[in-house]
Amino acid sequence: MLKSFHTFTLATLGIVAACASIPGGDPAVSVVARAETVPVGTVNEDAADDPAIWRNASDPAKSLIVGTDKKGGLYVYNLAGEQLSFLAAPGLNNVDLIEIEGRPLVVASDRSDLATAHLHVSVLSPETGELSALGRVSVGPGEGYGICLGAPGENGAIPVFSAPKNGVIYQTRLVVTGGKMQASTSELARVPSQPEGCVADPRTGTLYIGEEAAGVWAIDIATGDKQLVAPTGTGLTVPDVEGLALAPEGEDAGYLVASSQGDNAYAVYRLPGVVPVGRFRIAPGAFGSVEETDGIELEPRSFGPDFPNGLFIAQDGVNPPAAQNFKLVRWDDVLAKLEAARGF
Repeated sequence: MLKSFHTFTLATLGIVAACASIPGGDPAVSVVARAETVPVGTVNEDAADDPAIWRNASDPAKSLIVGTDKKGGLYVYNLAGEQLSFLAAPGLNNVDLIEIEGRPLVVASDRSDLATAHLHVSVLSPETGELSALGRVSVGPGEGYGICLGAPGENGAIPVFSAPKNGVIYQTRLVVTGGKMQASTSELARVPSQPEGCVADPRTGTLYIGEEAAGVWAIDIATGDKQLVAPTGTGLTVPDVEGLALAPEGEDAGYLVASSQGDNAYAVYRLPGVVPVGRFRIAPGAFGSVEETDGIELEPRSFGPDFPNGLFIAQDGVNPPAAQNFKLVRWDDVLAKLEAARGF
């Protein structure tokens, strides 16, 4: 069983009662972006979608961001938001990455075939920021949408979790050796309606899936058992629930963050137990406010002097007069504002 499920049942009534005091999904504390990426190349359309972070362990300030343009492909940015490279691949939606053999492997959901979900796999050069495509892997029936990666198994297989629009949650075991790929896919679970947001917690064997209309599910990766642990309409999120991100601490603690696209906010839950902490918004500042966020990403470790205690990235769906882009926020700004407002 999932560790988080052990405490959830007893806490549910108290959690719901606490959330009920937050009318209409408010209040939410405000933070401002500390940087932003250059806009994606597709203008006047819903194009930018999801970011992923590669942290440079030897020099965190030189870390890289990969972001999707659904109409164009994959962009690579530095922490100043400058574009380093672009890999054309129309039809990509969500993206995640993992470092294997010293190189970041980038996996994106490929929806260019609306009948069959695929994975688009590439390798990121830490030195140049260039992406090199490895190939495309078929997953199963459904329009490719959400995606996230788990921790590699003993045989080196990387679990890739896909959440196409039909509600089937797939697990693909991807093995990459010498530039060649092998993959096998099985069905893990199903949710009642369209999902997208996805993040895996290898520490507890839990996969979190955002069902846009209903909220966040926790799925036991070993068994496929699932539970709706953060429903919409309880004060933290409203439909649509979009991106999910995780800030792990220790064996099973940390934070889970969900994008509440329906009211331009982000819900924060404490792990284990998915206990509501509060909400925040990215308010107007030097780099503008953020609205209608799809994908988010979060890494709580240091990224150098500009982001010394973690980095939160959100897709900005409304960024006039420019095209959509991604905003960068200090994670410690978020925690400080929530602590001041809620006391946790």
